[in-house]
Amino acid sequence: MMRKVHSRLLASTVAVNLAGCFAFRAPMVHRTEVSLRSCSSPSLDLSPKARRSNRFGPARFLCTATSVDSKDEQKQESSVRKRVLSGVQPTGNLHLGNYLGAIRQWVQNQDEYENYFCVVDMHAITAPHVPSELQKSSMDIAALYLASGIDPSKSKVFIQSHVPAHAELCWLLNCVTPMNWMEKMIQYKEKAKKQGESVSIGLFDYPILMAADILLYQAQLVPVGEDQRQHLELARDIARRFNDIYCKKKSMPAKGRRVFREPEALIVKEGARVMSLQDGTSKMSKSDPSDLSRINLLDSPEVIDKKIKKCKTDAASGIEWDNPERPECTNLLNIYKSVSGKSKEDILAEVQHMQWGQFKPLLSEAVIDHLKPIQDKYKDLMEDQSYLKKVLLDGANSADEIAGQTLLWTKTAMGFTSKADLM
Repeated sequence: MMRKVHSRLLASTVAVNLAGCFAFRAPMVHRTEVSLRSCSSPSLDLSPKARRSNRFGPARFLCTATSVDSKDEQKQESSVRKRVLSGVQPTGNLHLGNYLGAIRQWVQNQDEYENYFCVVDMHAITAPHVPSELQKSSMDIAALYLASGIDPSKSKVFIQSHVPAHAELCWLLNCVTPMNWMEKMIQYKEKAKKQGESVSIGLFDYPILMAADILLYQAQLVPVGEDQRQHLELARDIARRFNDIYCKKKSMPAKGRRVFREPEALIVKEGARVMSLQDGTSKMSKSDPSDLSRINLLDSPEVIDKKIKKCKTDAASGIEWDNPERPECTNLLNIYKSVSGKSKEDILAEVQHMQWGQFKPLLSEAVIDHLKPIQDKYKDLMEDQSYLKKVLLDGANSADEIAGQTLLWTKTAMGFTSKADLM
C-alpha cells in the first residue's frame, strides 16, 4: 500500500547554462500530504521514523517501489510545476551576458518555478586552476546570484561539490556511455587545442558530468545556448540508453520503471543573447582572452566607460537595428534596451540619428546605473559572509535530498547493494 509522505516544496532556472539551466517537476503546494506514486520511479520514504534515523544521511532514505497507470500519472503531472536547476562556472567574473542572458530571467521566473541555482565548481577544474582562486570565485558567484535578485526564500543556491551525488552519478554514467559518443564532442576538440599537452581526462569527460547534473534532478527542460545543444543531446542519449539497459525488464531491480527523464531544450527569451564588445558575431564569454570583450558585473564605472569607448563599431552613419552587415551596432542596441528598460521603438526614436561619439556615453551611463545596486549588495554580502554561508548550506542540504533519491534509484537499478540491505 502506498505510503503517505510529508513532501517539502524545496523553494523556487544552469544553464549552465551550464551556463545552463535544468528544469523538472515539483509539487506546487507547500507542506502538503501527497503520495509519491509514479510509474517512472520508486517512492521515497520520508516518514518521521526514517527522517530521525542516523543510519542514513539526508540523501540516503529507504525507497520502496510502487506503480500507477498512465491516467494516475497524468493527474499527478497536472498538480505539479516545473523545477529548474541552473549552474555557472566559478571561473573569472560573471559578466553582462551571464546576467542578461540567464540570471535576470531566473530572478523574473522565481514565482513560476521551483528553483535550484548552483555554482558548478567541479566543471571549473577541467582546466588548470589556482585552488585559492577557486574558493574565492565560488563564493563570489554565489554572492552575485543573491545580489542580482535571487531570493533564498524562493530559490535554493548551493555549490555543486557540496552534493556528492553529482560526482558519483558521473562515474556510474561513465560506465554506460560508449567511448565513441564522447569522441564526437566538438567542444572538447576545440578546447583541447588551446590546452595542448596539459589537457586532462576531465575535459574529455565533463559532458558526462553535465549529463549527471541534469539527470540527477529529473530535468524536463534545460535552457541551453547553441554551443551546449550537443551536450543536451548527449544527456538525452545517456538517459535513454540507461533506461533501455537497466529498466525495461520487470525481472530486474528497477522492475520496469525508468530511472531518468529525457530532458528537452528550453529556449531563452529573444534578445537575451549578448555578444562580445570586440566581435558582434561572437558571444560574450569569460574565456575570451581580452577583458575588453566583456563587461563584468563588478567592473567599476571607470572601467565600464573605458570598455564601451573602446568597443568595436563601424563607420556607417546613423544607428540601426537588425542590419546583418552591422552586428556590433545591433549588439550595443540590444544591451541598451536590456539595461534601460525602454522599448525598441523609443530607443530608435532617441538614437537613430546619433553618431557613436554621442551614443556610447549614453550606453555607459545606462549600464553603470543598472549594475550599481547589484555591486552595492554584493559588497554587503562579502563583508559579512555568515548569511551567504547559511544560504549555501541550506541549499546544499535541500539539493542533496533530491539528488540522493535519484542516485539511489540508479544504483538499485544497476544492482548495487545498499547500506539498508545490510541492516
